[in-house]
Amino acid sequence: MEMKGSSYRDANILITGGTGSVGLGLAEVALQYEPRRICLLSNDENGLFEARIVFGRDSRVDYRLGDVRDRRSVESVIAGFDTVFHAAALKHVDFCERNPYEATYTNVVGTQIVIDCSIRSGVSRFVYISTDKAVNPISTMGATKLLGEKLMFAASRRSETTTFSCVRFGNVLGSRGSVLRIFERQVREGGPMTVTDPEMTRFIMLPSEASRLVLHAAEMAKPEPAVPVRTEEG
Repeated sequence: MEMKGSSYRDANILITGGTGSVGLGLAEVALQYEPRRICLLSNDENGLFEARIVFGRDSRVDYRLGDVRDRRSVESVIAGFDTVFHAAALKHVDFCERNPYEATYTNVVGTQIVIDCSIRSGVSRFVYISTDKAVNPISTMGATKLLGEKLMFAASRRSETTTFSCVRFGNVLGSRGSVLRIFERQVREGGPMTVTDPEMTRFIMLPSEASRLVLHAAEMAKPEPAVPVRTEEG
């Protein structure tokens, strides 16, 4: 995948869910293009502590404890950023099934909050990290991520300042929560492997491939003309 990367030079980048596998991968790759700063926003205190160890004393990386479900939390951090990668989400299918309210609150309400704050603060580019499970969803997780996509599409039609784009992918090799880690453990323990359906197809990407795909999506995205609101008189 060819990528210029010049649009990230001197950029101010905010990554929600920044301590997750995708968030950390995005930060690692984006740093290669010499951004001015990258902020990792997460409600995972220990994850932020470990991220600071990973990136060492790189002065370009900032660590903020906050929650996308709290509008004041997002508002307090988003000022001054020109690019937002929204990776924060509840992603475990079984936990989302057992806690549909929490999944909806994070994946839908949280997404709308980040969208609203991004538009108000003048963010130039917004990339939503979705999932292949949003295709004809039958699970709570997939349905909430699809609704998040719908919110993003609606925002792209009403915003004249922020360019929105969306990326879907499946399993990221070695990521936290990946089924591949479960399979690996089961094989090491002598099996069996808990495969739901032997006929299903799984799509797998390397962390670096997933990160570059997301960064490339932001580069190639073009603004959609805002749709004027029509009144009864008009």
